[in-house]
Amino acid sequence: MTKHAPLTGSMPALVTPFKGGKIDEATLRALVDWQIESGSTALVPVGTTGESPTLSHDEHGRVTEIVIDQAKGRVPVIAGAGSNNTTEAISLARHAEKAGAQAVLVVTPYYNKPTQEGMYQHFKAVNDAIGIPIIIYNIPPRSVIDMSVETMARLYELKNIAGVKDATANLARVSQQRHVLGPDFIQLSGEDMTALAYMAAGGHGCISVVANVAPKLCADLMACALKGDYAGALKIQDRLVPLHDAIFKEPGLAGAKHGLKRLGRIEEEVRLPLLPVTPATGEVIRSAMVHAGLLNA
Repeated sequence: MTKHAPLTGSMPALVTPFKGGKIDEATLRALVDWQIESGSTALVPVGTTGESPTLSHDEHGRVTEIVIDQAKGRVPVIAGAGSNNTTEAISLARHAEKAGAQAVLVVTPYYNKPTQEGMYQHFKAVNDAIGIPIIIYNIPPRSVIDMSVETMARLYELKNIAGVKDATANLARVSQQRHVLGPDFIQLSGEDMTALAYMAAGGHGCISVVANVAPKLCADLMACALKGDYAGALKIQDRLVPLHDAIFKEPGLAGAKHGLKRLGRIEEEVRLPLLPVTPATGEVIRSAMVHAGLLNA
């Protein structure tokens, strides 16, 4: 029996649109509608792709509220609530729960370099403070630390720990985690390029950057994988591979915003220390979007 309602499919790590330095609420609401209409099965605002490191606390909360309000219960909202300060993570998670999020995404504490026991106590503190599911975000390339499978298993004994967004770049982990934690532990790929392989090993879905730009293709790929149609999924993957590469030539959120600008959906505005992509990268993204069938040649 599952401990929590399953979270499956394609889940965009939503960009936060800006206009004149401020959150562009109308555009964000339009993006939410477009994502849902395109088949995205959940929305993940205010993560790294949502530029959470440069949002004020008030802005962070407001983006969460806008996405939840606009989604209107049509799909779950998994709100970013990560911090390397446990007290701050608890505050963000409590706000997300109060605002109506169905789950929160909590990253392993970056920069501080806690031990496995420190990570356990951090997540336990968030778990004890709220009553909605928690998805662990394990991303060693950004946070330096790697949560072990054993620590994950200890956390899964707690009432709200439901799964992981796995960005370890180690495809063996999905099988190892499935072996130790069982098939009901929600495993979400955190890497677009390897998401198809992740699904074949027992994954449940993907929290995707590229789904910002290609929501229907990413949703269709996940839908094929979930029903075991890997031949169909591979055909979609072949269309998406150049875009997976292109969007991450520079920071992925900047690549995603450039792609969305080419689709006429947002202003290409990011906050320092990040910059819009260079013209050369922009051309690579355009070419990849043509290959995927998102733009005309």
